[in-house]
Amino acid sequence: MKIMHTADWHLGKNIEGHSRMDEQETFLNDFIEIVERENIDLVIIAGDVYDTYNPPSRAEKMFYDALKRLSNNGERLILVIAGNHDNPQRLEAPGPLARDHGILMAGVPKTIIEPGTYGKHEVVNSGEGYVEIEINGERAVVLLLPYPSEKRLNEVLYNEVTDDEGNQKSYSDRIFSYFNQLESQFREDTINLVTSHIFAMGSEEGGSERSIQLGGTYIVEGKCFPDKAHYIALGHIHKPQIIPGTNGRGRYAGSPIHFNRREIAYGKKCMVIEIVVENGKTIKNDIREIDLKIYKPIEVWQCESVEAATLKCQDNAERSCWVYLEIETDHYIREDEIKKMKEVKADILEVIPKLTILKTEESLERLTEQSFGDVFKEFYRKERGIEADDEVLELLLSLVLQEEKL
Repeated sequence: MKIMHTADWHLGKNIEGHSRMDEQETFLNDFIEIVERENIDLVIIAGDVYDTYNPPSRAEKMFYDALKRLSNNGERLILVIAGNHDNPQRLEAPGPLARDHGILMAGVPKTIIEPGTYGKHEVVNSGEGYVEIEINGERAVVLLLPYPSEKRLNEVLYNEVTDDEGNQKSYSDRIFSYFNQLESQFREDTINLVTSHIFAMGSEEGGSERSIQLGGTYIVEGKCFPDKAHYIALGHIHKPQIIPGTNGRGRYAGSPIHFNRREIAYGKKCMVIEIVVENGKTIKNDIREIDLKIYKPIEVWQCESVEAATLKCQDNAERSCWVYLEIETDHYIREDEIKKMKEVKADILEVIPKLTILKTEESLERLTEQSFGDVFKEFYRKERGIEADDEVLELLLSLVLQEEKL
C-alpha cells in the first residue's frame, strides 16, 4: 500500500493582510499531480485544513475541489482529521456526500466512522477512534486522534485535572492511555497506522504554529505512540521532521508553503510511505520525502539606505516574491519614501528601519552641553529638513514642564 502524508494546509491564510490563496491553489494542483504520479492508494491529511474556524468560501471550494480530484471518483481513499484551527463539526458536515467519493472525515477524538462502502473501497470495521479499511484487497488499521484539546480529552476519557503541573503530566499520560487502549486493534496481518494533530516532545517548531492550548502548549512524548505502528502521520508542526522517540516511524509532514519569514530557512515536503505486509510479516516499510515548490518566496532585503532600497525595488519590480525591507538609516523613514517603494514593488510586507546613528565621544559630549531646546531643534531639522518654528518649540517646552511638575 502506498500512502501520502500531508498536513497543515491552512487554506485561507494571510500574510500581513495579503491573501495566500493563489499560492495555495497552485500547491493543490501540484499536489494532486504528485499523488497521481506516485499512484497513491491512501492520502492522509493530518489536520489544519483551514486557517480559521470560519474559512472564506474560496478556501472551502478549493478544499472540496481538491478532494474530489484526489479521490478520482472513489478510486483513491482519503482520510482527513481536524486540527486545532479546524471546526470539527464543519469539517465533518459534508461526510455523507464525501463518502461516495471515498473520503473519511474525523473531527474529534473517539470519532466513529460508519462501516460500509466509501467510493470503491470498504470500511470493514470501526469503533471509537479507529477504522479498519480495505483498499485493493489490502487491509489497514488506522488509529485516529484529531486535535485533542484538554476539554475534548476530558470528554472522551472522563478524567478531571486541576493544577497546571497535573494538567501537563495528565495530558501526556492520557494520550498514552488513549493509544494504549486502541493498539489492540492492530494485527500482524494489517498495515498499522496512526494519525493525530498534536505537539510531540522534542519537535522543532517551524515558527508560525499557534499555541495548541490557551496558556501554553501541552506536549506529549514520543513513547505515547504505539510501538506496533508502521507509520505515525502527525500534523501541527510546520517544519518537516522525524518525531523523537519513534525510531523514524513518526513524522511531521509540515506545511506546504512558507507562512512567515521564520519558516524560510527550511524546505517544504510531503511524505510517501510504502508498506508491504505478507503472511504476518512486514516485507517493506519505506518512507520517502518529496520536495514541494516554493511558489512565491518570502524574502528579507537588507539595504544600506532608502535610496538603495528604492533601487532594489525597481530592479525586482516584476519578480513574484513577498518582501520584508530592512533599511539602514540615520532617520525614521518618511511616509512618502515608503509610498514610493510600494508603488514600485507592490508585495512589500513591511519596511523596517535599522537606525545607524553612532555617537562619538565628542558628539556625546557636545550633546550634553546643549540645551534641550537646541537638541530638539537639531532633531527636528534632521527629520523634517526645515527649522522648527517658535510655536512648536514653545509647545514642546510647556509639555515638558507640565510633566516635571507631575
